[in-house]
Amino acid sequence: MSSILIVTDAWHPQINGVVRSLERTAQELVRMGVRVEFLTPGAFYTLPCPTYPEIRLSLAHRGMVRRAIDRFACEHLHIATEGPLGLLAASVAKSRGEAFTTSYHTRFPEYLSARLPVPLDWSYAWLRRFHNSGQGCMVATGTLESDLAARGFTHLMRWSRGVDEEVFRPHEGSVLPKDLKGPIFMNVGRVAVEKNIEAFLDLDLPGTKVVVGGGPQLESLKRAYPDVHFTGPKVGEDLARHYASADVFVFPSLTDTFGNVLLEALACGVPVAAFPVMGPLDVIGDTGAGVLSDDLREACLAALDIPREHCRAIALNYTWAASARQFLDNANRAHDIKAGIRRAPDAQGVTAPTGADL
Repeated sequence: MSSILIVTDAWHPQINGVVRSLERTAQELVRMGVRVEFLTPGAFYTLPCPTYPEIRLSLAHRGMVRRAIDRFACEHLHIATEGPLGLLAASVAKSRGEAFTTSYHTRFPEYLSARLPVPLDWSYAWLRRFHNSGQGCMVATGTLESDLAARGFTHLMRWSRGVDEEVFRPHEGSVLPKDLKGPIFMNVGRVAVEKNIEAFLDLDLPGTKVVVGGGPQLESLKRAYPDVHFTGPKVGEDLARHYASADVFVFPSLTDTFGNVLLEALACGVPVAAFPVMGPLDVIGDTGAGVLSDDLREACLAALDIPREHCRAIALNYTWAASARQFLDNANRAHDIKAGIRRAPDAQGVTAPTGADL
């Protein structure tokens, strides 16, 4: 595979795990000699997503997307999101009988139900039809793979994540205001209702709670929690220094499929406190780099005793180079599936089905 087109509705100026994962995977693929192109909302007129204006919805039609796909002339099509562009790209590929892969980044049914009274079964039925229509659906963890398989999703492929260990590393000192009392319990990520941030902010903890990030819930949480230090969004080296200024990284989300921020915090030497759910179970598990408990306060306090050097060592098991190799192998396997070629089991023991199996 020498060229890949990635279609994504999630793109700059959004700052989230989907965008970072796609960018870093693309960078590694280019190093491997693969030409990578992106089709994003930046190519079209857009309008803000209701209740979430940071997300831009593309005003495009099938012909526009078809012409864009033809212009890039890539060997493989990967659809990263289930938004307007993703749906149109899948429609084009299916009409032509061309192979394509998708990826499941977000537990959209749970996100939607946090905002609107939409039954989970309805959302999952729609997502199942979308992801099962391609030749592979990439998932980040074994827990997510098992969950989706139980819901009827098929030809699932593993695509893990990595961390930039050169950017995200331990730093001496703190970039936080000197008057903040320790210990510092920190959350980093999108400040939105589906992230369950209040579960962290409502905890009775010593020291100071810090929230790094922006999003639709930021201003309301600032008003509701005046004792919490909100920094707004941070990126790059500045973000790494904020991570390293914490004593414990608190991850209260119940809906993330992986949680890139978990790896970033660990790479900076910061132990994790989280609920025992998808994402933390896969990244932290029994590594000893964090504490998972239904009692999040208990997890926060216990995590204070974890050695920072151990956290860093666990994070270094994840590399973007390995992630990109996995992605590329999945793309190649999708074309084998479309051609009806059966391959040997992959690293997870999963054998690609033949065309007759689909």
